[in-house]
Order: sequence, then C-alpha cells, then structure tokens
Amino acid sequence: MKRFMAIVLCLTLILSAFAGIAETDISTLEGWGAAIKQQSGGKTITVAMASHPSTEAFQTMADEFTALTGISVVWDVVEETNLKSKQLMDTNGAYDVFMVDAFWMSEYASKDVLVPIATYAEDPAKTPAWFDYEDIMAAYRNGIAGANGVNYGIPTAGETRFIAYRTDLFEKYGKEPPKTMDEYLDLAKFFTGKEDSPYGVAMRAQRGIHFASGWMSLMYNFGGGFIDQATIASGEPAVTCTTDKTIASLNFYVELLKCAPPDVGTYTHEEALGAFLSGKTAMWLDATALANQITNPATSTVADKVAFVPTPTGPDGDGAALAGWNLSIPKTSKNPDEAWAFICFMASREKAVDYVKAGGTATRASVFENAELAALNPSFEAQKLALVSANGLVEKGLSWIPQHDQINQILEIAGNYGSAALAGDIEVADACRQMQLDIEDLLGY
Repeated sequence: MKRFMAIVLCLTLILSAFAGIAETDISTLEGWGAAIKQQSGGKTITVAMASHPSTEAFQTMADEFTALTGISVVWDVVEETNLKSKQLMDTNGAYDVFMVDAFWMSEYASKDVLVPIATYAEDPAKTPAWFDYEDIMAAYRNGIAGANGVNYGIPTAGETRFIAYRTDLFEKYGKEPPKTMDEYLDLAKFFTGKEDSPYGVAMRAQRGIHFASGWMSLMYNFGGGFIDQATIASGEPAVTCTTDKTIASLNFYVELLKCAPPDVGTYTHEEALGAFLSGKTAMWLDATALANQITNPATSTVADKVAFVPTPTGPDGDGAALAGWNLSIPKTSKNPDEAWAFICFMASREKAVDYVKAGGTATRASVFENAELAALNPSFEAQKLALVSANGLVEKGLSWIPQHDQINQILEIAGNYGSAALAGDIEVADACRQMQLDIEDLLGY
C-alpha cells in the first residue's frame, strides 16, 4: 500500500509539473520566458552567423535572452564568404541556428537543409502573439525567406534598393527626383559635368556578380531577366538574355553608367557608396541598408543635404530589389525548440525596436511606423515606400534572386559580359547573345 501511494504521489508531482508548463501564460515576454526556462533552461545552442550589423545587434540582446530563458548561446561568427560552406558541411548537428542569405535559399531547399519555418511560426503553443509573423513586411516575408512556395526562415536583415539624391543640387537647378527610369537617365545626364566634379550617378559595376547585381537593380522594371522563372520548376528553365526587354535593360544600364565616375567599372557597393558620400555624384541607387551611412555626418559629406525616393518605375512597372538575411533552423539541429526560442525572441515584434536601436536592419512594419526611430532615420519613409515597390515584383510571381541552384554562376556570366559592354569591348546586343550561349552551356542545353 505504501509503495502504491508513493507511485501515485510521484505521478501527481510529474503531472503537476507538466500542468504548470501548459498553464504558464506566454502572452507576455516574461511568462513565455518562464515557460521556456521550465522546458529548456540550462541548455546551450550554437549559432552560425555572418559578420554583419544584425549579428552585432543580436549579440547585445543575448544576455537578456539567456536571463529570460536559461538558454546559453555560443556564437560562431564568420565572414559571409565562409559561412555558407561551413553550414553545408555541418552534418553532425554542430549548429542549431543558421543565418541564411536569401541568395542561398534555393540551394538549401533543394538539399533539404532547413526546417520549414511554419512548423514553429504557425504553432500558437510555440509562438506567442507578440512575435507577430504578419508584422514582417510582406516583401520580405514573401520575397526572401524561402523557395518553391515554402518559407524556411524569418527575415531579420532585409534590404531593397532606392535612390539617394543631393537636395542642394536638385534645388539649385530646379529639378525633381525621378519617378520613372527615363527621368532617372535624363537627370544623370543633366548633372554630369555640373559643379566642380559631380557625375550623375554611382552604382555597382565591377566585373562579374557586382555588375549583375547593379543591373538587376533596374532590370525587372524593364521586364528583363536572365532566365524565365516560370520554367525553373521544370528543371530546364528557358534562358532569356536575348529578349528585347533584357537587351533594353542592359542598354539602359550601360548608358546610365556613362554618367558615373570614370572608374565605375571597379565599383562594388562600397565604392559606389564612397563616391556619393564624398560628393562626387548627384544620385546613388543601392541598398537601403546603407542609408545610415549617408545620413551620418561622421561618414558622409552630404549628410545634411540628401533625401531618398524609391527605385523609379520602368516600362514594365515596379520591380525593386529584394535581398537580405534570415534566421533558420537546420534539420540537423539537436535543439530545434531552443533554436526557435532564440529566433522567436531575437526576431519578434516585441524586441524589434531594441534590435534596430542596437544597429539591426528594420524588417517589420511596426518599426517603420515607430515615430522615435523615424526621427532618427530620415530614410525610413522612403524605405517603406521602396518595400511597397519591391513587393510589386513578388506580386508578379517573380523573385528578385531567381531561385535556381546555379544562380551565382549565372550572375557571374551575365556580369562579365555586361562589364565588357560597359568597357566598349562588345556591343550590348552581342553581349546578351554571348551570355545566352554561355548560360545555356552552363545549364547543359
């Protein structure tokens, strides 16, 4: 009898413990943290992250996360160029959270590397309302977080592209910022040669992927593309480099770059930004994530005379860039629930303002509506409008980064020939014909 009563008492205590977990109110951050601590406190997760401002922001939040949940975090932070190979080589579950570039999503999906994020994000028992998945800007949610209709990550450092322009020069000459691609080119030509030095624009144009990336900043606005995205699922996507619209977009880009500093053919995003910051150009079109450097007097000579507008509309409508980073859970993780707890905390609406104040990049609608942050960042309104423009591409069923396993090689080929056309080594139409042949050869056609 005593043994029976001891068993009953033991079972009662166990059931009471589980009941305490189930009944814990996770509607508040503190209640959620208490529940996680009951289930997972004392565990350690390891995260594989890129050297990036968002990573630095997350690290400032790590002590609070650990105090709240009892979960310790080991950080493995490496340069972007090494991160992907490190993640793909992790077959033994060394990592619990991956920081994943949108460019990698298609390859990761085809190799079955990541857990579909809906497994956690759509489970109310694991994801409290204050996380607020729908608050993530639609362009990011739908445009950079997955592949083939399945999302594998939570966007945490997204970017689109927009124009920064010199308000002093535009006011002096009575000019308005561009709304269309034709206006953009006309303004670039107008300002080239004005004042002491200015050129019309600064953009990426270094041979290879950088040139292709700059070209893609406006390619979709013309209806162009390297491959027909509607045919990717077939395994043999149609290569579209020789369509009239793709040729028109490259011709436009080459003409635009003639209004840039003479060394533009060596520009990555860093050199393009530097040219604008130093006052060499009247306009700049590149990543929204770089806007803080433009408005910071410590880094910019034009900080007090700059404004921003979305990427101009082209003959085929809007199509601004979409790129960025996600937090994801690898299928090899030994602690997937704890990995999600980390993502849920770090990427939540509840912590979004703290994240941005720490240097993270805004990805949530609520952050763009925050008056305090908007006052600190003069580009916020333009960024929000640029994301609405970028979502136009998503609504067309297109990904700014075509979801193909060999997209990096495709971009390298396209950028090499585009660069040759800029240098005058080949005519634009011939450049498009040659890249068509080389990409078909790459794909085995």
